[in-house]
Amino acid sequence: MTDLLVFNVGELVTNDPARDGLLGVVAGGAVAIVDERVAWVGEEIGLPEPYRGLPRLDAGGAAVLPGFVDAHTHLVFAGDRSDEFDRRLRGETYEEILAAGGGIHSTVAATRAAAEDELFDEAAVRAWRMLTNGTTTVEIKSGYGLDLETEARMLRVANRIGRDLPIDVVSTFLGAHVVPLSHRAERDAYVDLICGPMLDACAPLARFCDVFCDEAAFTVAEARRILEAAQRHGLGLRLHADQLGRVGAASLAADLSAASADHLDHATDTDLEELRAAGTAAVLLPAVSFSMRLPYPDGRRIWDSGVTVALATDCNPGTAHVESMPFVVALAALHMGLTTDEAIWAATLGGATSLGLADRGAVVPGSVGDLVLLDAPSRLQIPYRPDADIVAAVAKRGTVL
Repeated sequence: MTDLLVFNVGELVTNDPARDGLLGVVAGGAVAIVDERVAWVGEEIGLPEPYRGLPRLDAGGAAVLPGFVDAHTHLVFAGDRSDEFDRRLRGETYEEILAAGGGIHSTVAATRAAAEDELFDEAAVRAWRMLTNGTTTVEIKSGYGLDLETEARMLRVANRIGRDLPIDVVSTFLGAHVVPLSHRAERDAYVDLICGPMLDACAPLARFCDVFCDEAAFTVAEARRILEAAQRHGLGLRLHADQLGRVGAASLAADLSAASADHLDHATDTDLEELRAAGTAAVLLPAVSFSMRLPYPDGRRIWDSGVTVALATDCNPGTAHVESMPFVVALAALHMGLTTDEAIWAATLGGATSLGLADRGAVVPGSVGDLVLLDAPSRLQIPYRPDADIVAAVAKRGTVL
């Protein structure tokens, strides 16, 4: 168990709704962490005597935030698609690349061929880079196996990252990422495989089940069948929803009271109202729009609808090879209509809410002692300096990394 006192904080983001403003910012703040949890937070002048003797970290007047919660990633994979990325930059479409057996299918082939230790070693490097950028909790999906053996292997790797590295992992089964080439002529058989043997093997390794419900992926009817089977296995629900076109995926997420609907590039006002009423979070992924040179989702409209908004990297080898949550915050503020404070909230407490994690994303008594110390006096510098290595230090459960 680790104890820590962070003091001389110029600007402390708490996300405490009992304090003023969206972020509950405390000027001249301090945080006491005891046994890995926040024990006290407030103005340093009011620090209780029992906490004055804790091991100390001087913030030097810098800003301190809750650890970032990255609620949508595909962190475990093998292979490299930089050549494909360059081909897209030269004008080739993703559909053309996919038709030639590239795109996600090349990642599936490489991931199936990779040993478990190889997958772990590569994913661990990415996870460490995420940590150095302030991410202390990360959701990791499977979805590059599309067969029982590899899907289970990916989830074991994801869970091992959470055990062996100082980062908390939430694992999600995504066997329904796309229909594999081997089953293009027998889609029903692949859905049967997911709902039966795959879920039997993978549900014990995961907390959530996700389905890519969109054009060129799974239909609403197929997604419903898979998600209802996942519910029977005790899994929470997430959904890649209406990214490429409006197919009714957001409405399905609301109908099933899914924890999150992700992407939502083509969601309508009616979709958003249904999500709000269902308590389903919207996980927005601006790095995809950045990497694919596509229009950004209307973050302003989604936030104003009253839906809980989260931000995530969507770190993956094809459409968003991005690991930095500060960069995602900058994209959301610069291109999606969110204010800096809204983007920071969505990248911390919004992400935690979408994952059902009530003990993180905020700096309040009882929360996990995850903190990010910026190399800046104010949170406002995150979008102002979008290319900066702006994270000076990270504390994970009270341990300074």
